[in-house]
Amino acid sequence: MSRKLLLNVVAGLTGFVLTFLANNGQNLLGTSLIRGMYGFIIWFVLAFILRWVLGFITGAEASPDPESGLFDNGESLGVKLDISTPEEDQELKDLLTPKREAASEEPGGFTPLQPPKLVSMKDPEELAKAVRHLKEE
Repeated sequence: MSRKLLLNVVAGLTGFVLTFLANNGQNLLGTSLIRGMYGFIIWFVLAFILRWVLGFITGAEASPDPESGLFDNGESLGVKLDISTPEEDQELKDLLTPKREAASEEPGGFTPLQPPKLVSMKDPEELAKAVRHLKEE
């Protein structure tokens, strides 16, 4: 067994023994054994969670296990994910500085849209008649 799993099993056995001894005097043997198994499972899972949290807090990286033989035989590829972005300082500087060549190439290339004014040139009397006609229908 690996050392990490052995630590979880020892914690589980400790939970089994403590739970069994605490229940043996008040309950039947079967009930004490069942509760001892529950204690084993709970302590086993708690040891796993505690090891994971402590490893996360200390920042310990997941290194290959020497017993599994994952060192230099190519099976360790893809175990570690290196996420880094390349330096883009020059590209950012180029984007932020105005380019004089681009401005001189297209003089007046952009003209804003000038929509016509939406003003009615009809007589106000005609408009009033049209509204009255629509109101009657």
